[in-house]
Amino acid sequence: MYEASDLKKGLKIELDDEPYVISDFSFVKPGKGQAFYKCKIKNIFTGSVIDKTFRSVDKIGKPDLMEKDMTYSYEDGENYVFIDDKTYDQAEISAELLGINTNFLIEDMAVKVLFYNDRPIEITMPNFVEKTIAETEPGFKGDTSTNTYKPAKVDNGYEIMVPLFINIDDVIRIDTRDGKYADRVSKG
Repeated sequence: MYEASDLKKGLKIELDDEPYVISDFSFVKPGKGQAFYKCKIKNIFTGSVIDKTFRSVDKIGKPDLMEKDMTYSYEDGENYVFIDDKTYDQAEISAELLGINTNFLIEDMAVKVLFYNDRPIEITMPNFVEKTIAETEPGFKGDTSTNTYKPAKVDNGYEIMVPLFINIDDVIRIDTRDGKYADRVSKG
C-alpha cells in the first residue's frame, strides 16, 4: 500500500481493482483544516481521466505490476506476438494497445512489456529505430540548409516528414516517442 505522501506524477496506483497512472498532482494545505492531495489519474485500460482527492491519512493500493524483457516475434492478424527472453512464453498484444508503435516494430526487436495481473498493459520501445525510405520525391543539391520538410514513406508504409535531402533507399532514424524523423543514418 502507498501512503498519500508517496504520490507523485507518473506513479501507478490501483483503485477499485483498476490500474491508474497519476498524470497531474498537487499538494494543497488550506489555512484551516487538513492538507490533501489533488490528482488527475488516468485509467491505463480505458484512457479515461478523473480527478481524485486523497487525504494525508489515506492508503492507496499498489498494483500488481511486472516488467518483462521480451522480443518481438511476428504479427498475427490484429495482434502482435512477443516472446519472453527467459521463459520463452508468448504474449499477444493488440494493435490498439501498441498504437503508433506498430509502425516501428522490427523482427527480433528487444522491448520491455509491463504486465498488470498477467495482462500486458504497456510497451516500452527503444528510443530510436532505423527504417529505409521506400517512397519520396527526389531531393535537390543545396537543399540541406533550409528547415523544409517533405512527405516520405518508409518500408512498411508509415508516412513521415523528412528533410528535402532525403532520397529513396536512404536509411533514417525515427524517434519512437513521437514518431518523427531524427537523422539520416546512411545514403541509399
